[in-house]
Amino acid sequence: MATESKPATRRAGAFDIRMIIALLVGVYGIVLTIMGIGFTTDADLAKAADVNINLWAGIGMLVFAALFVVWAKVRPLQVPEEEPESPPAGE
Repeated sequence: MATESKPATRRAGAFDIRMIIALLVGVYGIVLTIMGIGFTTDADLAKAADVNINLWAGIGMLVFAALFVVWAKVRPLQVPEEEPESPPAGE
């Protein structure tokens, strides 16, 4: 049997857009969660029909960011390795 050689690949790592999105959404999620826990007044709750919207939005964003990180770890992006170019013959 003939074996097929697969092209060499490497992981995208920090350049995977899913990790960048997870970082940005996660930072906003942390800020909103902290604002919801520590800095929400009764007047804010009255405006939002007694729902601590900052807390719930922050938790939702943290869950979203965690799902993106899990997705990036379970199914990493594979980037094909580029072979170094050889100089043209005669130079």
